[in-house]
Amino acid sequence: MKDYKLVVFDLDGTLLDTTDGIAASVSHAISSLNLPALSREALLSFIGPPIADSFARHFGLSGALLQKAVETYRNDYGSNRLFEAVPYPGIYDAFEYLRSGGVKTAVATYKREDCAVRLLQHYGFDRYTDLMFGADKDGNLKKKDIIMKCIDNSNLVAPKTLVVGDTLHDAKGAGSLGLDFFAVTYGFGFKAGDGLSGANAVGVAESPAKFVEWFNG
Repeated sequence: MKDYKLVVFDLDGTLLDTTDGIAASVSHAISSLNLPALSREALLSFIGPPIADSFARHFGLSGALLQKAVETYRNDYGSNRLFEAVPYPGIYDAFEYLRSGGVKTAVATYKREDCAVRLLQHYGFDRYTDLMFGADKDGNLKKKDIIMKCIDNSNLVAPKTLVVGDTLHDAKGAGSLGLDFFAVTYGFGFKAGDGLSGANAVGVAESPAKFVEWFNG
């Protein structure tokens, strides 16, 4: 078993497939603000990055209009779409494996923290960890800040930490803190065979079971 003392997981695309709920709420916000419709591929690109960044990137929004788009999305998602998600096969086994080896786990996500905690509790991840942190309401926290909250609240002294995620946002958050990063290719960002350019990953897996195999090696 690898000697990490804390493993910090991303949420969307790493623990849960949240495709349908997020895409539907993004579409709702676009329609509500009379913005041009996006392709399915473009809608899926909203999964992972901060939601405000995605609206700004696709539509050039800023200021009050950007805030309105974010609020419209979040209100619909939190009220109507939050539980439209599916746990990835084998992900609970991965948590059980880590716990059996004395490894502490955490979740760090760009999803707003109140929604993230509700979602994680709904799907039972609170059975494995009480370290669940997400974005602040104003979207000021960066991924590295959210990861650092996990470390600071772990009650471990300078734990050797591994960050697990499916996008470059996760990789860069880990890298900015000098932490190891493990890439999964079953989510929304990285795909098998794409070279994981810029990720600087210590390992890659196409399923939670393969992650366990790597960790056990």
